[in-house]
Amino acid sequence: MLPADLPEDLPTFLARFGTDSACREHLFRTRWPNGFRCAGCDNERAYAHKRRLIYECTTCKKQHSLLAGTLFEQTKTGLSKWFLAIYFVTSSKGGIAAAELKRHLGFGSDQTAWTWLHKIRRAMVVANRKPLDGPVEADEMAIGGPRPGKRGRGAAGKTIVAVAVEKRSLTLTPRDPDAPSHKPLRGKARQLAKRAFRTGKKVRRCFGRARLERVHNARGATLEAFLGRAVAPSATVATDGHKGYLGLDQRGYAHEPINLSKASGPAHEYLPATHLVASLVKRWLLGTHHGGVSSKYLQRYLDEYVFRFNRRCMKTIVGRCLRLIDLAIATAPAPYWLICGKMKST
Repeated sequence: MLPADLPEDLPTFLARFGTDSACREHLFRTRWPNGFRCAGCDNERAYAHKRRLIYECTTCKKQHSLLAGTLFEQTKTGLSKWFLAIYFVTSSKGGIAAAELKRHLGFGSDQTAWTWLHKIRRAMVVANRKPLDGPVEADEMAIGGPRPGKRGRGAAGKTIVAVAVEKRSLTLTPRDPDAPSHKPLRGKARQLAKRAFRTGKKVRRCFGRARLERVHNARGATLEAFLGRAVAPSATVATDGHKGYLGLDQRGYAHEPINLSKASGPAHEYLPATHLVASLVKRWLLGTHHGGVSSKYLQRYLDEYVFRFNRRCMKTIVGRCLRLIDLAIATAPAPYWLICGKMKST
């Protein structure tokens, strides 16, 4: 549960979490929201060590680490820098590149900034979360620089990414959102109603949450497995005429295939959600990261994009930041050798 008095900008964020002690207090409240409880004797009292981030039970003397088992485990850097790095990742639509994070936080090497960002991205993974539901569009995109030869799904040297996006249509006619005779609107719907009232035009919001996953190929078994993980069986799935989606009916989905080769208009008019998300992802990879993302680490970057995209309607950017901090506490530690997929040296 996020606090009600969230900071609204960077100055207020630094005023709240600009010191290691303030960040420590926030982590303590997050790990023990109902007050400290000793894992050994269930005692409610403990005292904090001044130099170490541990709490020792006053009865059985069992020590409880504040950072053990979290993404911050064994960090040698102050918690305020970690909080600020997470703020930079979540505060902008484009996130932040490793080189820029290095300049902002004063790291001595690009590797340190790169490792920090990959640790933070591990907390953004969408596994075990509520699958997409309702009307859903599904498609694939190929990521990689231009190469001679075949284009499309069979292009060589490309990385295939499966895309699924919810369609949540909401049409708001021009009216005063503050009028007492109308049902009160909140959040994004209220913003859209204000825009419709100001411009005198209808405003439509079409997209909900998204899922992106790097896949090895665009065959039916691969795409069906992706949709089985990302989309609820009760959803209605709209796709193009690719043969890889023909088995969706057998999996229980209400499948709506669209033969784009016989369509009268361009593909993005029939599958607007997936085409928009795909274009935004490519633009983000090219703009923020200058296209320098290898296929080995691509999934982590996709997780980062999905995290921000699915929370784009939150009231404040600090809300996204604190939500990610909560997820970081629940995320297992990730040393450098694990991020790179290397065996730990003995």
